[in-house]
Amino acid sequence: MGDSDAADLAHQFYSATSELVAQHGAEQIKMIGDAVLVRADDAASAVRLALCLVHDVGGQHLFPTVRVGMDTGAAVERDGDWFGSTVNLAARVSGEAAGGEVLLTEATRSAAGIVAGVHFHERGKRTVRNVSEPVVLHAACREGAQTDEGLPIDPVCRMAVDPEKSPGRIVYHGVELHFCSLDCARKFLAAPEHYSAA
Repeated sequence: MGDSDAADLAHQFYSATSELVAQHGAEQIKMIGDAVLVRADDAASAVRLALCLVHDVGGQHLFPTVRVGMDTGAAVERDGDWFGSTVNLAARVSGEAAGGEVLLTEATRSAAGIVAGVHFHERGKRTVRNVSEPVVLHAACREGAQTDEGLPIDPVCRMAVDPEKSPGRIVYHGVELHFCSLDCARKFLAAPEHYSAA
């Protein structure tokens, strides 16, 4: 796309995020090219917001994939903008994320605690620019259907599955799904649109 269309698309993204940001009690600080700087006081709300941005905004037809990087800590406000190592690390973590992925630091993971409907996976240590020590990163994913006891339900055979014993796990449209067998995982991958739990 040309420069004009790319600029229009960046502004559409900025506008699309505004409403979601407000709904989650966060603050949209500024646009930086095709990126948006967002600040929140509550880490759990920020994780829910990040998943909405990645999957509800970034999942639109003919819209680029969205990726989110998050860090929690002190920052300095000047004239409505924010500065400091926390802001810089969040930007670096965003650079580590794949399209459609929400990555967060150990500080954000710890501050978020248990977030209903969200599952966290440690992604290991990464070396990021201008940070002396490797940073432990976590990915946030929406959970699929669960039993009353909190066990995931296999979307193919509808059986409860212990995630620790599940032979297969897939993240589909940002939802983490567990399978009782590799056969069920293959059936799902062959025709995911047939399984309403996705």
